[in-house]
Amino acid sequence: MSGGTIVSAQGVPVSFSTTAGSSIVLVDDTGSTLDAFDVVDIKTQVSVGGLILFGLYRVTPISANQYSIQARDVLGNPAYATSTATPGAVASFEFTSGPAVVRVTLANHGLQVGDTFPVLIPVVAGGVTISGNYLVQSLDSGSPANIFTIQAANSATTTPTLSASGTGSVATLTFPLTYTIPVGSTIVVAGVSPGGYNGTYTVTRSSAGSVSYANATTAAQTAAGTIFVSVVKENNNLAGLVYYNGTGPLAVNSGYGVGGYGTGGYGSGVPPVAGGGTAITNTMDWSLDNWGETLIASPLDGPIYEWSPSANNPTATIIPEAPQINEGVFVAMPQQQIIAYGSTFNGVKDALLIRWCDVANYNSWIGLVTNQAGSYRIPKGSRIIQGIQGPQQGLIWTDLAIWAMQYVGPPYVYQFNELGTGCGLIGRKAAASVNGVVYWMGQSQFFRLAGGGVEPIRCPVWDVIFQDLDTNNLDKIRVAPNSRFGEISWFYPTQSNGGEVSHYVKYNFLLDQWDFGTLARTAWINESVLGPPIGAAPDQYIYQHETSTDADGQAINASFQTGYFVLTEANVKMFIDQIWPDMKWGYYDGTQNAQVQLTFFVTDYAGQTPLQYGPFLMTQATTFITPRFRGRLVSIKVESNDIGSFWRLGNIRYRYQEDGKY
Repeated sequence: MSGGTIVSAQGVPVSFSTTAGSSIVLVDDTGSTLDAFDVVDIKTQVSVGGLILFGLYRVTPISANQYSIQARDVLGNPAYATSTATPGAVASFEFTSGPAVVRVTLANHGLQVGDTFPVLIPVVAGGVTISGNYLVQSLDSGSPANIFTIQAANSATTTPTLSASGTGSVATLTFPLTYTIPVGSTIVVAGVSPGGYNGTYTVTRSSAGSVSYANATTAAQTAAGTIFVSVVKENNNLAGLVYYNGTGPLAVNSGYGVGGYGTGGYGSGVPPVAGGGTAITNTMDWSLDNWGETLIASPLDGPIYEWSPSANNPTATIIPEAPQINEGVFVAMPQQQIIAYGSTFNGVKDALLIRWCDVANYNSWIGLVTNQAGSYRIPKGSRIIQGIQGPQQGLIWTDLAIWAMQYVGPPYVYQFNELGTGCGLIGRKAAASVNGVVYWMGQSQFFRLAGGGVEPIRCPVWDVIFQDLDTNNLDKIRVAPNSRFGEISWFYPTQSNGGEVSHYVKYNFLLDQWDFGTLARTAWINESVLGPPIGAAPDQYIYQHETSTDADGQAINASFQTGYFVLTEANVKMFIDQIWPDMKWGYYDGTQNAQVQLTFFVTDYAGQTPLQYGPFLMTQATTFITPRFRGRLVSIKVESNDIGSFWRLGNIRYRYQEDGKY
C-alpha cells in the first residue's frame, strides 16, 4: 500500500461554473487529467454562483481538462447555486491607510461578525502578511454581504519619498525596505505636490523599497505623501489547488501471478503505469491504525487516508470529509471512531484541537444531534504531541501533561480529564501501551500509567540517554515494545551521530531492569499476526526480530556488560580463583554447542581504570575457569559470535575468599 501521489499547491486560473439550483460545479484546469479516485483541496476560497468553495472535494472527471465537484454547506449537505455563473473569484484584500484594518471582498461569503476567516496561502502586500485565522470585525450593509473587515498585525501605511524619472511619464516611490508591493497591485497615492502625482495607479515595477507607476505630471516634486495598497487578490488572482491522485481497483486478469514471470509490472504481464506528481510516501512520518480490516493512515500535517484489502485498490485513497490537516490519528474504542489530533476545521492547523468522526462512519465528521461526531480543544499546553488508544480509554499527551478521553455517549460523546501534569511527552512516537500499562518518555525522565495513576520510572542510566540526546530532533524518537520478552525500548537521535537515530535504551518491566546500546530503528511494530516485532532501519532494510539465532545467515556478535558491583564493602579485598558456569548451551532438546566468552573488569575504586581478565571461552564441556583476580569492584561482559548459537545464563557460581586489606 502506498499513499498515491500529491501535486503541490499551484496557481490555476479561476475557472469555475455553476448552474442555478444545482450543487454541481464545473472546474476547468488544462491538463489536470483526473479520475474518479482523485480528490482536490481548494486552498483559496472561491466565490461563484452564490457558493463558497473551500476544502476537500471528491472529483468526477469530465475530460482531461475539466472535472466536477459537489458543493457542500457547513453541515456537509449539498449546497445549491443561486445563479448560473462563471468563472468565480478569489478574495481580494484592501489595505487602508491608518489603522491596521483590512477590507476583504468575497461575494456571498456567508460570514458573521466574530466568525473565523482562514487564509491558507499568505497574502503579502504593503509590508503586511495575511496568513492563518482572522476574526471578522464588521460587515458591509449589502444583501448578501460581500465585504467584511479583519484586523491585520500591523498597518500597511508608509510615508514614501517620491522621485520623477525620465520626462515625467513614470514616477518612482521609495520607502523602507521591509515594505513590499507586488507588480500589478493597485495603489493610492495622496498628499504629494504637485497633484498630478496623486491618484489611483497600477504598479508597473517593484523592488525592495520602491515601486514605479505611470503619472500625469512633469513638474518637480515639492512634497512627499502617503501610499497604501488598495486591492490585492489572494494568490495573485489564481485558484490554489492541491490534487491527491488515487488509483482505482486493479484491472481484471491483472495482479500477482498473472503473466509470464518478469513480464511488465511485477507479476502482472501488464506494463506499469507511471504516476504523476510527487510521491506522498516522501512524507517523514505517518500515523497508522486499523479500522477492522481497513488501514487508516495520516501523514504528518496531512489528510486522512483509508485502504481496504477487499477494495482491490493498489493505493490508499483520501477521505475528503475528514480534516485536511492533522498531527496524527488513531482509532478509538469501545466505539469505532477515528480520533484526529492537532487537527482543523478550516485548513488552519490548531495544535490543541481534537476531532472525531461518527460511530462506525469515517465519512461523517460534522457534529449533529443525530450522530456522535464532535470535537474538543485541550485547554492547556502548546500542542498535542501524540494520542493512542490505551486500556479502557484514549490517551492524549501534550508537551505538559497527559489527558484521558473516555467514551460517555451522547450528547458529549467523550469526557476529558487531566491525569497528570509535568509528565508531557518528548516526541510524537515516544509512547506505547504494553500488557495494560502505558509507558512513555518525557522531557527528562520516563513514566508509566497503571492502576495507581501516573508515576515516574527510576532510570539508573539516565545520563547515558539525556546527556547525548539531540533535542532538535525529538520527533525521531521511536518507542519499541517487545511483549514477547517483557521489554520496551526507545530508539533516539544523538548529538554524537549528527541528530540521527543511533542508540537505544531498554526497560525490562518484568525484571525492573534497564540496559542501553547502539542500534538504529526508525519504525517499529510489536508482535502481531506477522510474528515477532518488525523494525525499519536507516539502511533501508526492514528487520524481523527474535526469529533465529543468527542475523540473516551471519553470526550475531551478541554481548552485554553489567555495571560495576561490589565484591566487598569497606577496605577488604576479595580474591576470585574459580568460576563454575551454569548455562543453557542450545535449544531445548537440541544440540548443546554454544560458545560463550566471559571477560572480567576489576578495580578498587569507581572511575579507576580497570584491569581486564579474559576473555575466557566456555562451552558445555567447561567445568570451571580460573580467572584469578583480586579487587573490590567488578564488571562482567558476556559475549558470543558463533553461527547458530543459542545460550542462556543460569546461576553462575564463584569461589572466593578475603585477600587482605586495601
